[in-house]
Amino acid sequence: MTEFNGKRVLITGGCGFIGSMLARRLLHHGATVTLVDSLIPLYGGNLANIADIRDKVWLNISDVRDPHAMSQLIRHQDYLFNLAGQTSHVDSMTDPFTDLDINATAQLSILEAVRKFNPGIRIVFASTRQLYGKPQYLPVDEKHPIVPVDINGIHKLAGEGYHMLYHKVYGIASTCLRLTNTYGPGMRVKDARQTFLGIWVKLLLTGQPIKVFGDGEQLRDFNYVDDVVDGMLLAATRDAAVGEVMNLGSSEVVGLRRLAEQLVAVQGGGQWELVPFPPERKAIDIGDYYGDWAKAQQLLGWAPKVGLDEGLKRTLDYYRAHGAASYWE
Repeated sequence: MTEFNGKRVLITGGCGFIGSMLARRLLHHGATVTLVDSLIPLYGGNLANIADIRDKVWLNISDVRDPHAMSQLIRHQDYLFNLAGQTSHVDSMTDPFTDLDINATAQLSILEAVRKFNPGIRIVFASTRQLYGKPQYLPVDEKHPIVPVDINGIHKLAGEGYHMLYHKVYGIASTCLRLTNTYGPGMRVKDARQTFLGIWVKLLLTGQPIKVFGDGEQLRDFNYVDDVVDGMLLAATRDAAVGEVMNLGSSEVVGLRRLAEQLVAVQGGGQWELVPFPPERKAIDIGDYYGDWAKAQQLLGWAPKVGLDEGLKRTLDYYRAHGAASYWE
């Protein structure tokens, strides 16, 4: 993509698995890339994710909650991929004010810095399908009612709303992508704070049974990280995307019991078991979810390319090679 050649790009959450994959792609396209990450242990940032590109990017270890740092970092950038966030739904319920600070207040602070110091920047904001809540129909399109079931969904909706408001009122070119279950090399696997599939990978590779909550019939869609990066790059460079909110998603819809079987089959062995929902998770479970991504296909020309079998294989291969050293603890 020639649009990024010679451009300056800022990625918040840049040491996370999506941010680091995005950074590699942008470097390939000739961009000068600055990564911002707090590297707080509870979140997804991990220096192992950028080990191969550490000498090719600018890394600023700071927190998006620091308005002074963000005001300086945003100046003179051409693109902002705003990926930093608190992703744990359970943590948002036990510590709602931290979730508020990161997913809402910090987003407003970032946009104020943009308005004051760099209103011409192009922004892509990573939102989430969680803000829809329990689906009233499937597949879920962007017109679906917004009824979050947890604090995280409410705050991510606020962050998204700030981006759209600053576009409408101040003309700041923003696009919001509502991500579904994103997985791949570099995702957090030590626990389920980022995605349940991460802890499944660790359990499988360390010889422990995968734990599937409930009856395992809940339906989900998944996007391999490379496909999500494709969507972000297209969203940043297509005029039709400005001021829009779009779902990403997949036509491969799978129940969680079937997914556990598929992961074990790709690994060539292992076990899984059904376990009761922990009460704190059951209270915010959304049941079945899969998204309608026709809008992204229409406006961006985007479609997922990596099938679930191939994506799971690539993911397992990566953690077999790197997991114990860099990701288990």
